[in-house]
Amino acid sequence: MILAIDVGNSNIVIGCIDGEEINFVFRMSTSIAKTADEYASGIKSILDFHGVEREKITGVVISSVVPPLTGVLRTAAKMLSGVSAVVVGSGIKTGMNILIDDPAQLGADMVATAVGAISAYKPPVIIVDMGTATKITVLDKNGSFIGGAIMPGVALSMNALSVGTSQLPKVPIEAPPKYICANTIDCMKSGAIYGAAAMIDGMTARFEEELGEPASLVATGGLSGAVYGHCKREIAFDPNLILRGLVIIYEKNTRK
Repeated sequence: MILAIDVGNSNIVIGCIDGEEINFVFRMSTSIAKTADEYASGIKSILDFHGVEREKITGVVISSVVPPLTGVLRTAAKMLSGVSAVVVGSGIKTGMNILIDDPAQLGADMVATAVGAISAYKPPVIIVDMGTATKITVLDKNGSFIGGAIMPGVALSMNALSVGTSQLPKVPIEAPPKYICANTIDCMKSGAIYGAAAMIDGMTARFEEELGEPASLVATGGLSGAVYGHCKREIAFDPNLILRGLVIIYEKNTRK
């Protein structure tokens, strides 16, 4: 069984994968103040809750966009499993060509998500990853990572709106009953959900224009479930895309 860990700015996503089956997935709040002992204790409690014996964990793979926590989670995973983690980064085999100006700038999460996408969808592929930031990336017809766009995530934008104004409150990220709303809270919900959906429709259409051909569209990330269904375009929803990509990367770097 492989323990896959994705360390994001807001949440840490952890999954246990046995072969091709994802046994379960859970999230923890990201905190750079926590120690390896605290993370190990927290993860152990959840493994125990799901009835997973630590002895069954034969490998660990980690992607992280929070550098101060990369080593902390690596130590925590070693404490739990007794094995050294494969950490996505420079020198790791991915089986994917990265054709951007500086491949070293590419986040480990985007690498893992792209590896997962190219294994499951016909290229070219456009990936919409909605987390703290919304990242839209493109794999060309050869499966090469060629770039994309990054914008503020839905929750980040809504927090900025309430913090940066005197009268706009914090509202839940959920769709109102219609596009044109008659009160402030529903207007904000409309802008958050339908605005994000319209942005995805418009950006993916522009990406396809630049590619010169239609692409497979897939949505992933913690907030995509609230948005993708409101897009006018047909988009596959794949919340565990990054975990599958992490397992593929693990296998490529441990296979003898």
